[in-house]
Amino acid sequence: MCVAVPALVKEIKGDKAMVDLGGVSMEISIVFTPEVKVGDYVIVHAGYSITIMEEEEAKETLDILNYTI
Repeated sequence: MCVAVPALVKEIKGDKAMVDLGGVSMEISIVFTPEVKVGDYVIVHAGYSITIMEEEEAKETLDILNYTI
């Protein structure tokens, strides 16, 4: 099973970004979302951001995930 999860973009360098993924820093590729900015939330799947999402929706999703884990 694959899961895509929201992550907060902390830093961008070229086509890579450092994100906060539940308190863990991770480098991801942003080639599919080149318009992303620091402070945006993205959906991360297999090391790639696949879409940008609204902050409220990201926080709601993270709350659900934290509750169920």
